[in-house]
Amino acid sequence: MHILEVDHIKKYYATQKAVDDVSFTVAPGTIFGLLGPNGAGKTTLIRMITGILYPDEGSIRLQGREFNAMRDMMHIGYMPEERGLYKKMKIGEQAIYLAQLKGMSRSQATEKVKAWFVKMDMQTWWNKKVEDLSKGMGQKLQFVITVLHEPSLIILDEPFSGLDPVNSNLIKEEIYQLARKGRSIIFSTHRMEQVEEICDQIILMNKGKKILDGSVTDVKQQFKENLFSITLAEPPEESTHHSYSVISTSGTKLVVKINDGYGPNDVLHYFLDKQSTILSFFEIMPSLNDIFIKLVEGTPLARQFEKLSA
Repeated sequence: MHILEVDHIKKYYATQKAVDDVSFTVAPGTIFGLLGPNGAGKTTLIRMITGILYPDEGSIRLQGREFNAMRDMMHIGYMPEERGLYKKMKIGEQAIYLAQLKGMSRSQATEKVKAWFVKMDMQTWWNKKVEDLSKGMGQKLQFVITVLHEPSLIILDEPFSGLDPVNSNLIKEEIYQLARKGRSIIFSTHRMEQVEEICDQIILMNKGKKILDGSVTDVKQQFKENLFSITLAEPPEESTHHSYSVISTSGTKLVVKINDGYGPNDVLHYFLDKQSTILSFFEIMPSLNDIFIKLVEGTPLARQFEKLSA
């Protein structure tokens, strides 16, 4: 059973289609990347999943049943991009208070908050006020508040904003741990490189529409261009062959595109037959950012994808 099922949901503002017929599912234990530029419809989509907004059309199911905000919010942890903390309230008391709103007793909440504060190296913050925190410290606090009631579905909107590398890695590790425990995480960002690093599945949005979804590996396989990097011990005397086209050269390194009807072994055999010493040979996979640019800029690859999706 999927944790979340989004089925053909739409949301309109006057004449603008903020979310236009989007469907996807999220399995237990999945780190799911919701990608797209600013204005793509990501935040509106999240607000419908969390019950802040209602879709104009379509349906949302959580753990196999129709989503009901009053009943199901206890099973969701949402960390919005716009932080919603009480600036004058002490951090420890605020975390306990917000945990109680999620259905925990005060004693349970206190125990959980203390454990998370130790885990995130926040134990000395207990009597600080939110207004005294840096942006990064506020991010860590918001993350703890989002996950401490152990929700089935965790939604993180730009969770690494303002964090230094050490604290970014700390939160990444906690995200991995939560996924291993069967929690499903939706990670929303416009930073494609972050998603490539931590996500299993992705959905790519632009102008309210879903333009791509699938596993990160499958998406890269779909859009790869048969480009390979070859590094030799010595510059080749000749670097042309019918099995490939040279894209670029730099000293002993070549980037080649394997021609239709040929494979990597054909290229390797050519260089081995010439008694070249091959130091490295690997396929160059496209980044998610490269794929997104190709899809939204009207290139032949984008038109090809539109035909496949029709």
